[in-house]
Amino acid sequence: MESVTLDTPAGGLHAARWRPETTDPTRSPIVLLHDSLGCVALWREFPARLAAASGRKVIAYDRLGYGKSAPHPGPQPASFIADEAEAFRALREHFRLARFVALGHSVGGGMAAEIAGQHAEGCEALITVAAQAFNEPRTLAGIREAEQAFQHPAAMARLARYHGDKADWVLRSWTDTWHSEAFAEWTLDPALRRVSCPTLALHGEHDEYGSLAQPRRIARLTPGPVEPLILACGHVPHRECPERLIAALLPFLADPTAA
Repeated sequence: MESVTLDTPAGGLHAARWRPETTDPTRSPIVLLHDSLGCVALWREFPARLAAASGRKVIAYDRLGYGKSAPHPGPQPASFIADEAEAFRALREHFRLARFVALGHSVGGGMAAEIAGQHAEGCEALITVAAQAFNEPRTLAGIREAEQAFQHPAAMARLARYHGDKADWVLRSWTDTWHSEAFAEWTLDPALRRVSCPTLALHGEHDEYGSLAQPRRIARLTPGPVEPLILACGHVPHRECPERLIAALLPFLADPTAA
């Protein structure tokens, strides 16, 4: 794994890249976008495994305010999902990504969809994993339950292990944004309708933060496959069942246009 800090006007962004032992130069890199409490480190072994199995380079980065990236300058705006497509430009320029595959987990899946639409000339395929396409009661109930769990000091200590003194900002950005009035009617529909590349929506059948209506909506509003792939897991397939997740991804990555 190679690590780098990208200089941006908003502050440094921490990024990492994994290279497979044998790389096919015709295969575009896969860019990973993390969830609301995530960062590069919390992908754990998944990027290395994905690189080795797919023969593609894999790139991940910490969004501003997360992990090893610089603190966010203020409260997270309600437009943060759409805004990430602009922040992504710094990563794309640094790694010279003429073409790429966008793979996002949870809220990172929404960001990946925004990127696929706003960087359409470069995004050859979109993969969403446990992504939210709209705000539903199940999502809010899951967040409330998690928020209660973080009342325990040990839980916040684990979060601080990855985000340092930004941990409280990370938690509040997640819980407060999703429960805000500005986010009550949020949907990913406009972004999904802008996606022109092949799209694969994966979801866990036991996902705590979204029903199967979420991936079905993503699949319906994008070029497809028409039916999402449902895995026997919860919200975090890359930790719960990484082998099954990679096995599900490989046929799509081999030929997205065959879907």
